[in-house]
Amino acid sequence: MESFSLILAIVVVTALAFDFTNGFHDTANAMATTISTGALRPKVAVAMSAALNLVGAFLSVEVANTISKGLVDETGIRPEVIFAALVGAILWNLVTWLVGLPSSSSHALMGGLVGATIASAGLGAVHGDALVTKVLLPALAAPLVAGLAAMFATRFSYAIGKNADGEATRKGYRAGQIASAGLVSLAHGTNDAQKTMGIITLALIAGGAVAPGSNPPTWVILSAGLAIALGTYIGGWRIIRTMGKGLTDLQPQQGFAAQTSAATAILASSHLGFSLSTTHVVSGSVMGAGLGRKGGAVRWSTATRMIVAWALTLPAAALVGALAESVTDLGDWGTAVVAVFLVAASAAIWKLSRREVVDHSNVNDAEEPAGVVTTAIVAVTPPPAGTMTEELTATIPSPAPAPATADPAAPPAAAV
Repeated sequence: MESFSLILAIVVVTALAFDFTNGFHDTANAMATTISTGALRPKVAVAMSAALNLVGAFLSVEVANTISKGLVDETGIRPEVIFAALVGAILWNLVTWLVGLPSSSSHALMGGLVGATIASAGLGAVHGDALVTKVLLPALAAPLVAGLAAMFATRFSYAIGKNADGEATRKGYRAGQIASAGLVSLAHGTNDAQKTMGIITLALIAGGAVAPGSNPPTWVILSAGLAIALGTYIGGWRIIRTMGKGLTDLQPQQGFAAQTSAATAILASSHLGFSLSTTHVVSGSVMGAGLGRKGGAVRWSTATRMIVAWALTLPAAALVGALAESVTDLGDWGTAVVAVFLVAASAAIWKLSRREVVDHSNVNDAEEPAGVVTTAIVAVTPPPAGTMTEELTATIPSPAPAPATADPAAPPAAAV
């Protein structure tokens, strides 16, 4: 085996940096609904999620093997290619975090890897069948399946609890939310931490540090789990606000239904080796839970922006990954240029984020505007007491009262 080269060390550090961004970018997947309904305090929620992300990283390596063995031809990949792929993924994560959009870190990584691989070795080095069956098809199916499951679970929850004491029911579902949020965190660690394990293992194979076809070494599993747990604890508060308050107004029953449906889908996909986007799954389940409550509504303006971001993730990250690979292909100085650009761009995005700070103290303070479509829907929906429909209807301006008819018997007004 060859020695652990400098470029290989740079790739490993960059991969762990991506894992860190994945953690704070995707904290909302597990904890946004729990925080928005008040089931857990924000800091307690992210600490719990971080710990379970670390545990989940040790449960399986199937997704890691999909990335390290199945997506691209590992024999034709250099460590510089993987570095370029990570640049595309990190920058897309940071840009979408800045604007508070819950896009897919998984697809950013896949897009960066595909783009960099094509730029380096050509289209033939990408395994198209694995890309379609284990990435693209799950991306389309997962939010739909999770959304439908959450919608029916929400309706079932309200149906069985319609004669129960309201406050006792809410307390029970808040406890259920804590348990289901823990399950989502565990599932997130099982699915998402493995993607970084897979990319590091692919780099080790490309650099000759481990044999082709190897599973992730133990130190890779541990470091990836710690990186994503630390990122989760930092808390991606901007995206938590969007997921918890921007899509729909959730009650505890809905939060429990959404999280349970999402966790089931994520754990099943991890077992099958599908590189599923936890963001897509959780977003779909939150929208399904919003539609499942009588009188509930989804803010479609926010949902539309999210879907646009989902559609752009793969091609945008692929383009940046391909451009970065073209520069690193010029030699060591090209790799240095890309590294400096990554650090400078990341610092600039962080500085922009300081203009409007969102943290645990104000994450639940603001809500997304309703939008034209949602306002039109709630205007014709009977509003049950205490629902989002009632709140949104209150924001629709009432028509001005008609001017009073002049009394014919009254004397004419004095001219001014």
